[in-house]
Amino acid sequence: MPHSATPQTGTPQTVTPQTGTPQAVTPQAVTPQALSVQTAPAQTPTVQAVDPQTVTSQAVTSQTAAPPTATPQTVTAPHVAPLADARASGVRLVRDLVAHVPSFQGAYDSHVFRQGDVLPHVFFWDVVQGTVRSYLAEGEAADWRRILDLLEERCGRGDAAVDEVIVTSFLGDLPSPHEPGHGIVLQLGPVLAARFGRMRPRG
Repeated sequence: MPHSATPQTGTPQTVTPQTGTPQAVTPQAVTPQALSVQTAPAQTPTVQAVDPQTVTSQAVTSQTAAPPTATPQTVTAPHVAPLADARASGVRLVRDLVAHVPSFQGAYDSHVFRQGDVLPHVFFWDVVQGTVRSYLAEGEAADWRRILDLLEERCGRGDAAVDEVIVTSFLGDLPSPHEPGHGIVLQLGPVLAARFGRMRPRG
């Protein structure tokens, strides 16, 4: 009987035909050393500590530096009498006149009642009227002489406020040449006559 051939049981070799298929390349594993080299952090610049109080004071000093200012010049104003002093002088003149010529007491009381205070220029309108009436009235007490005497003496003291009241509100309101009582201007004392002549050269 012919012996049957027993096939070899060795591991068959596979023959891979050479083709154009590219061989797969296994990527190289990235080692921790390489990663450390690639991702090495950049050097951080060293920041010096600065005292905040120093910075703040410097900033405030630079911002609030005041610009140079010019030195103001002192101007000396001419001396002007305060209004309160001028008014006080006028009020004192009125009260002294009422005390010197008591016949004006009624006019004074009425004036204060109407005005609520003493207004020298306003009150002297009553003084002018009373003076002229006294000058024109024969046989009555010669109050006009006492009035002129007091005003002459006060006008010669050099008080500007008193002079303003007398010149403006007495001499200026005396009768004109065509009015009754104008003759009283001839009875003025030297100080009052000089002021009257400068104010009313035509009488």
